[in-house]
Amino acid sequence: MSRPPYASADTPALPLYLLDRAGYAAWRAQQPASSGAWLDSQGFDAAPGSVALLPGSEGLAGAVLGVGDRLDPYSYAHGASALPEGAWAPVGELPADQRAALQLGWGLGAYRFERYRKGGRAPAQLQLAELDAEAGDLLAACTRVRDWVNTPTQDMGPDQLEAVARELAQAHGAQLEVIAGDALLEQNFPTIHAVGRASHRAPRLIALRWGEPSHRHVAIVGKGVCFDTGGLDLKPADGMRNMKKDMGGAAHALALAGLVMARRLPLRITVLVPAVENAVGPNAFRPGEIVTTRAGVSVEIDNTDAEGRLILCDALAYAAEQKPELVLDFAPLPGAARIALGPDLPALFANDDALAEGWLAAGRQTRDPVWRMPLWRPYLRYLTSNVADLANAGSRMAGAVTAALYLERFLPEGMPWAHLDTYAWNDTARPGRPAGGEALGLRSAYALLKARSAG
Repeated sequence: MSRPPYASADTPALPLYLLDRAGYAAWRAQQPASSGAWLDSQGFDAAPGSVALLPGSEGLAGAVLGVGDRLDPYSYAHGASALPEGAWAPVGELPADQRAALQLGWGLGAYRFERYRKGGRAPAQLQLAELDAEAGDLLAACTRVRDWVNTPTQDMGPDQLEAVARELAQAHGAQLEVIAGDALLEQNFPTIHAVGRASHRAPRLIALRWGEPSHRHVAIVGKGVCFDTGGLDLKPADGMRNMKKDMGGAAHALALAGLVMARRLPLRITVLVPAVENAVGPNAFRPGEIVTTRAGVSVEIDNTDAEGRLILCDALAYAAEQKPELVLDFAPLPGAARIALGPDLPALFANDDALAEGWLAAGRQTRDPVWRMPLWRPYLRYLTSNVADLANAGSRMAGAVTAALYLERFLPEGMPWAHLDTYAWNDTARPGRPAGGEALGLRSAYALLKARSAG
């Protein structure tokens, strides 16, 4: 984000009234008759997402921003683009939680991806007496996800994803280990190698470690398919068009790690990102091949376009070997989750009810919701292979469920695990939600870990 969304305290600013429908009538009754008539002429009623400019004798006298849920950052996100350029200062005292939501929402609304195209109108700036540090870190994490996902594969391949992780590690004093190319076979990561071997850019497993040995240990895994052609089971053109976003799980995992480290949560984290490009080439893995995974489970390749679960299964098996008390993974997997829940609502699968409820509660608290889906184990029959322990795909029935069931197979019984199938993308632009990369489930995941670290 090249243009800061916040104004310094000494910047001249116009008053900004934050009103909802319930409080509008009382506020309206206290305004001068001319202002009231002006607002009435526009039919303004402080509906969520609305804005009204207040005229003065020498130009603008201020503005009214219609908001909804005052703890939802997106209630304020339209202000950055709907208001004229310049600084705007909220009128009246705000509780700390509302002020933090306002700060975060304003920043989300001011976001522009400008790596390849500069210019356009600068967002309006918000002036606050004091900025909330945690809200600032949350905004930085969400911005990272958007930037990384928006970056095309030419500049965000496995090597650049490694560079992103290395930059985070250096910034926070974390350790970074990378296993790349044929070393994946030597160190028993066969499915990561199989999926990525056809690309001119070597597949790799990126491992970031941070925290004190005495702290509670959490493993965070993210799908890093930097581009997905579908492999030999080639995607059609419209299905391949936005496949730069298939590393959205890795973006969430790394951004979450950055948040944990920036906020110095008393946790020990192991972050694992299998980073590959699922390409077409003479040595691409083929339908019908059988790969014996790190866990010793043989998998028949039913569909090369179900590659995300293949790279994740080796990473999850490795995560389990570290004996964390909790494993979280982030991955845009099958389109079935989008058919079921749409683009805004990530699908949550968990083998532990307390963990699932904790994430759901965190989603309600942060207004960053997730929706729990069932690990319906009878559907494992859809992953049956006649020649291997498991198939990587199968029936089109219950695609999101079978993807999660496949991943669960690589974790030991009794290890709490949650899988978030997050789209990481906005198909269309809305206030605070520009078309392109998006952080979905990131803020609630952070709130979950923050609560667990305190507990």
